[in-house]
Amino acid sequence: MTEYKSDLLRLLSERGHIHQLTDAHGLDALAQKEVVVAYNGYDATASSLHVGNLASVMLLRRLQQAGHKPIALMGGGTTKVGDPSGKDESRKLLTEETIASNIAGIAKVFHRLLRFDDSATGAQMVNNADWLDQLGYIDLLRNVGPHFTVNRMLTFDSVKLRLDREQPLTFLEFNYMILQAYDFRELALRHGCRLQLGGSDQWGNIVNGIELTRRMNGIELFGLTTPLLTTADGAKMGKSVNGAVWLNEELLPHYDFWQFWRNTDDRDVGRFLRIFTDVPLDEIVRLEALEGSEINAAKVVLANEVTKLVRGEEAARAAEATASATFAGGGLGADLPVWHVPAEGCTIIDALVGIGFAASRGEAKRLIAGGGAKLDGMAVSDENQAISLKSGEIRLSSGKKKHGILKPL
Repeated sequence: MTEYKSDLLRLLSERGHIHQLTDAHGLDALAQKEVVVAYNGYDATASSLHVGNLASVMLLRRLQQAGHKPIALMGGGTTKVGDPSGKDESRKLLTEETIASNIAGIAKVFHRLLRFDDSATGAQMVNNADWLDQLGYIDLLRNVGPHFTVNRMLTFDSVKLRLDREQPLTFLEFNYMILQAYDFRELALRHGCRLQLGGSDQWGNIVNGIELTRRMNGIELFGLTTPLLTTADGAKMGKSVNGAVWLNEELLPHYDFWQFWRNTDDRDVGRFLRIFTDVPLDEIVRLEALEGSEINAAKVVLANEVTKLVRGEEAARAAEATASATFAGGGLGADLPVWHVPAEGCTIIDALVGIGFAASRGEAKRLIAGGGAKLDGMAVSDENQAISLKSGEIRLSSGKKKHGILKPL
């Protein structure tokens, strides 16, 4: 591990946040002598960020913890274009009203994880539509265009991926890297921003912004990327069997969010505790050394701490209580998903699809055939089994980890 002198880079290194640095020595020296203003950008393609974005939000939190100033850049302008990075096809174009609504939803997590105030290290939320919407096309071509060559732009992974697969890359998307570089320049001029943060797939875009600002304004900027986050089995971080693990409770119940972390692979516990929680490092060393069934205690700590940060203390307590009632006591738990059985009754297939444990009737049948569907802990073998509830409630399970409650309508 590189020996850094600044509190900022030491903290980021110890927590496993550093993958690449454009100028490690220069940034280390800068962070020792002044407050570093740094940003990460978030396009408003959905009304919530997901777990895959959480590492970058925690990076902004670490920056503030080390005495520096974070900027959360909302992509009100760039969302209208669409980032081709890691995408196999063009994004659907969103209306301005949808983008504004999505930004309002995304903002919630930042207000939980960052401190917003007027101090020198108080976080800021900025929208790149403030300058991108005002750009004249001819001005952009004349002032910014000469600093980019198509030859080099064609070498970027975000472009090469689509071209190699003979998938369309629109001229609209091709401009994205220019706009992101322009964002860094604008933030440097408007807010004194010296550092851009991002995932490893953003390295080329970050370097573009550094070079553009140096050529146009002679300002020295820096870039830092985080490692590509995958789980121990190679899966991309942020996805579950049911899809994206959303940070906002409107899109994913507290219990499901908590359970995602509780289901972490044993091999990932220590790494995830470092990146996604504020648990002290010496305690993490103790927890990740647990073996056998004892490692489950570390997973509960991980689930509680992440849920507490992202959803609040009450959500973490409720989710753990639900898990305890469901797994330990055989109870139902108050935070499980609920589906109401019609007065005339239903079949087990109706219930599995209705509660979201199966995406189709065919998938429900396969789940039953494999012995994965259970009512109150008892496996269901008959796909035509009827469920009728006049009162009370029963537990519906899919496998060992997914549970819900059936109640009368």
